[in-house]
Amino acid sequence: MNIPANLKYTKDHEWVSLEGDVATVGITDFAQKELGDIVYVEVETVDQTLVQDEVFGTVEAVKTVSDLFLPVAGEIIEFNEGLETEPELVNTDPYQAGWMIKVKVSDAAQFDALLTADQYKELIGA
Repeated sequence: MNIPANLKYTKDHEWVSLEGDVATVGITDFAQKELGDIVYVEVETVDQTLVQDEVFGTVEAVKTVSDLFLPVAGEIIEFNEGLETEPELVNTDPYQAGWMIKVKVSDAAQFDALLTADQYKELIGA
């Protein structure tokens, strides 16, 4: 299982990277394996400011639909439009091409409080 050490994680299986005040968010390798084949990613919250843990979109797999929770409060400034035509990128490359949104972070302390890779591994029993 791929759990990059340079990222932060949530108990809801999102990953986060931070460059300056912009966070990139996606779902973890563990989450995409649990969901199975991703067929659709819906994010209708671009240009909205949301609080931490608010639902920012949904991911649809063959057998289920799952909410996506915002790991850090801020304004959603970008959606990965490549997922509109190739949602399977979430399965094949969850940490690079399969990223979902970019967020202008309003509270960097929230990022610091997220799980480390080791804490996330412990959470999922990896």
